[in-house]
Amino acid sequence: MTQSGGHSILFEDLRFSPRFEYGEAAQIAEVSGTSLNTDLGTGFAKFTDARIPWTIQYDEIILCLKGRFEVITDTQHHILEALDTVWLPKGTKLTYVSQDALVFYAISPASWATGHEDAV
Repeated sequence: MTQSGGHSILFEDLRFSPRFEYGEAAQIAEVSGTSLNTDLGTGFAKFTDARIPWTIQYDEIILCLKGRFEVITDTQHHILEALDTVWLPKGTKLTYVSQDALVFYAISPASWATGHEDAV
């Protein structure tokens, strides 16, 4: 499926759903990804009282829109507030930490969960 001309999404129309086994601590609303036949996965994430260890299987950009969002790696402690950004390379072991934050993320490849980077 080709998305010629793109599409727009109103923030108020997004539906957030829990991510991982952390329930309400991390909620995601996808904007683009494999469902749109694109290798660019994007969306919004809400974090509440979150401390989430993870090893990312994709390159990731995180833009903090509201609140304070921390990314702790083996070698760095990134503290993001509104309009701050961090880039994280594939394979980074990290912990996402936030009491209350809204972030926008972009990942590549969007198909990381399938184990097939060319699945899009």
